[in-house]
Amino acid sequence: MSDLHPNTLRVIAAAREAGLEITTRRFPEGTKTAADAAAAIGVVVGQIVKSLVFGVDNEIVMALVSGSNQLDEKKLAAAAGGSKCSRVDADAVRAATGYPIGGVPPFGHSTQLRVFVDPDLLQYDEVWAAAGTWNDNFGAAPADIVRVAGGVVVDLKRA
Repeated sequence: MSDLHPNTLRVIAAAREAGLEITTRRFPEGTKTAADAAAAIGVVVGQIVKSLVFGVDNEIVMALVSGSNQLDEKKLAAAAGGSKCSRVDADAVRAATGYPIGGVPPFGHSTQLRVFVDPDLLQYDEVWAAAGTWNDNFGAAPADIVRVAGGVVVDLKRA
């Protein structure tokens, strides 16, 4: 495992600590977008977990959204009990999660974040998420990701 990026090792350790064994795969062509990830991995776009970091009022939260959906920011704000939802910059994402945009995993963050999960992810036997870098990903049952992330399943999809 010494050839794995330190970020990826942190994701594996966080999963293991929560009782989930994951195997990461590296995709040299990159998996920064859901479409790139789906093409590289060989799955449908809906099986890609987009780990999106937003500010709701004065709190940083995470939304795990199916790659085939767009996030409805008003629904995320309501789910978090807030009124205003806005994007945060790359520095805020890294400060809250410990990872760069494009490589943010659904769990194993440097701070405790509330996590909200798109129910459309639950229709798949396996979904794929970033493992700390733009090139490293892992597959898991969506229920396991929800459990390890401490996620709340709630409608987040833009109509």
